[in-house]
Amino acid sequence: MAGTTLASNNNNYTEWMATSWLSKSVPLSRNYAYGVLYRGIELAYNKTKSPEFLDFVESQLSGVVNDSGELINYNLSDKISLDDLRIGTNFLSAWAATGQEKFKSGADTLRRQIDVTPRNEGGGLWHRYPTYPNQMWLDGIYMSTNFYALYTAWFDADNSTAWDDIMRQYDLIEEHCLRKDGLLVHGFDYSKAAVWADPETGAAPLVWSRALGWYFMALVDILDYFPKSHPGWNTSLKRFRNLAQALKRTQDKSGGWWLIMNEPYPSDPRNYIESSGSAMFTYGFLKGMRKGFLERKDYSQAADRGYKLLLNRFVGKNDNGTLNWEGTVEVGSLSSNGTFEYYISVPVVQNDVKGAGPFMYASDELEAY
Repeated sequence: MAGTTLASNNNNYTEWMATSWLSKSVPLSRNYAYGVLYRGIELAYNKTKSPEFLDFVESQLSGVVNDSGELINYNLSDKISLDDLRIGTNFLSAWAATGQEKFKSGADTLRRQIDVTPRNEGGGLWHRYPTYPNQMWLDGIYMSTNFYALYTAWFDADNSTAWDDIMRQYDLIEEHCLRKDGLLVHGFDYSKAAVWADPETGAAPLVWSRALGWYFMALVDILDYFPKSHPGWNTSLKRFRNLAQALKRTQDKSGGWWLIMNEPYPSDPRNYIESSGSAMFTYGFLKGMRKGFLERKDYSQAADRGYKLLLNRFVGKNDNGTLNWEGTVEVGSLSSNGTFEYYISVPVVQNDVKGAGPFMYASDELEAY
């Protein structure tokens, strides 16, 4: 636990939280949530070059892809889910760090999955087949397009059809989910058949903070991979800036963001400040400023308030020096009826990787740069 002691003494929360997770029981899983956690631990490795972090990620990923590069328990006849693509960026990072071809092969398989994923009539990838026909969720944009873009940038950079296809996913989301206040609802159904779908747009009714957090992170991260020569780069930058403005306007005085963000729900006593979405928005502000996409004079105060809230309300410390992560809602799904009552009924849990991971992303932006 030397890494924990060093991290705690210096208040370096990236590696402190990462080391804390090394002491917890983390299952071997390709589930997107663990990919989010592994990215945080990758950042701790990039910052410190401590081998314990790379060894952990390598061991975890080796538990889901065999030595021949075949994904374990991978069967597209059961379901085809965009969530499964999130781990692809971890495979590529592990391949770059270790040179082990099995990780590249795992990423190759996930890239082929994109080509067989069903699409709605607009060309949008279904969030999951066969469960959510014709539906696109903000969650799925983060899970799919950042891997799609990174893979294309590294191995197929001249494929203009792929770049256009990536932008098509964002274009559809913006067309159907963007509200007049600059926020985006959780998702939409192109067929308008879902119980929650607006009869004209197909849009879900509510702005769920974590879904919007996924989308905000997707917008800022994809600028790392997208070619600046493609018009999609400037389009993505404009969308990121517009959403940042809307998020700054809707930030609570506490520094966080409400579970359900659109009016009239922030004033509902059953609503609450949720940690994963708050961490994602804070990360987006911090990275946006570092990359020069956002003006520091306009966003530094909002980012500072957001990060202080994360530390003061959602980071818990154990007697053994490790950290816990608090205040993350377990799930939010459009398999529901999409109502406010549904979202607030979902339990809030401790040590949810969907919040701990983005907290490490935000911490790394503050500490490593």
